[in-house]
Amino acid sequence: MLEKYGHGGDLLTAAELYGGGSGVAFLDFSANINPLGPPPGVLELLRDSLPAITAYPDPGHRRLKSLLAESLGIHGDWITVGNGAAESMALLLLAAAPRRVGVVEPCFSEYRQLSEQFGAEVVSVQGTQEQDYRASVEQIAGLMEQVELLFLGQPNNPNGVQYALDDLRLLAQQAERCGTVLAVDEAFIDFIPEERRQSLLPELGVYRHTVLIRSMTKFFAIPGLRLGYTIAAPELAAAMTGKQVSWSVNGLALLAGEACLRSGRDYEERTRGLIAAERAALRQGLKRLGCEVPPGEANFLLLGLPAPWSAAALQEKLGRSGILVRSCAMYPGLGPGHIRVAVKGREDNARLLRQMEKTLRAGMGEA
Repeated sequence: MLEKYGHGGDLLTAAELYGGGSGVAFLDFSANINPLGPPPGVLELLRDSLPAITAYPDPGHRRLKSLLAESLGIHGDWITVGNGAAESMALLLLAAAPRRVGVVEPCFSEYRQLSEQFGAEVVSVQGTQEQDYRASVEQIAGLMEQVELLFLGQPNNPNGVQYALDDLRLLAQQAERCGTVLAVDEAFIDFIPEERRQSLLPELGVYRHTVLIRSMTKFFAIPGLRLGYTIAAPELAAAMTGKQVSWSVNGLALLAGEACLRSGRDYEERTRGLIAAERAALRQGLKRLGCEVPPGEANFLLLGLPAPWSAAALQEKLGRSGILVRSCAMYPGLGPGHIRVAVKGREDNARLLRQMEKTLRAGMGEA
């Protein structure tokens, strides 16, 4: 199984399974990273900044926090910078110390894994295929009464769909009534045009129990550096910072984050335009191959494979041809025939469609 550690993007495991030495030759659709690569000038800045590794990074992340606060239109004391969104989730769990955590499945596996790692019991509700794997607001609100913290993906991974803003408001109001922390994971929201984003960011002053978790590694294509942040009421943000190991965010990551935020709107708009166009074209191509594809809004698509194919069988076949996809067979609420693919550039997406068509047609009897 390619997901040896529970995630996509594992090129070393791919090399062990399918050959290919270091794995650099793989076309990786298992990790959802901006196909444009980092903003112009970021790699050059990192090369020029290598001597900075002889100095400790700023433990207060002050310059990055200031740029984030300016970009988001909020005060810096609402922001906690983390070593990726995963550390941000861990800090929230440590600060809130919930005994029971709620998740809405299918969802990012780290919600459950981290919660159980820190000793919490995890309870869940499941979305339905009819709702593109969303759960109802009533289900989620009911779950909130049973837990001290609840994770909700917005847009959700692996199906890429958003909840409507009015639904988020109802859930945030329920969190206030219950005293439950509502952790809204917005790791992929930057890929959605601003006019289509459903986010409570402008209203967080009203909803003090709601926390937004964001990633900079996916949109700005710097996953190897690890960089994320949370937006939370200052008292909760301070509690999270109090649980953070000193210097957990390295100096090069901070420099890259600052450069990304200074990169300007052209890079951001080009990214969103590319993802919107290529996602639509890729979805149509996958549907023509007989796949069920919910209309996600992020930079990835969830697929239900045509019978009798399983995720494991197709992943193996594609891996042997140099293409990696993410099996979703282990996600509660999905089945053995579900995979997830990233949205890449036109040429790469076309290669995926050609290889999938060849594989599906040639190997039906082996699936």
